[in-house]
Amino acid sequence: MAGSLNNLRRYERTIMPKMKSHSGAKKRFRKTKGGKWLHRKAGLRHLLTGMSAKRGRQLRTAKVEEPTSVEGKLLKSYLPYE
Repeated sequence: MAGSLNNLRRYERTIMPKMKSHSGAKKRFRKTKGGKWLHRKAGLRHLLTGMSAKRGRQLRTAKVEEPTSVEGKLLKSYLPYE
């Protein structure tokens, strides 16, 4: 019994660690059904009175990143399990 327990502990130590998801990217990006990445645009938190209405409307829409773009490939490495 003790020998099998030692073998189990030795086996657990040799397994490679799991990859970790980037916690900041988890909060900001989500994947669409088609594999694209969605995220909110920055700039709608404060100092909005000096901003034009057109700019405010443009910032409200979500930004879409293609999976083949440089940012999309970077996000794939940040979020390997998405």
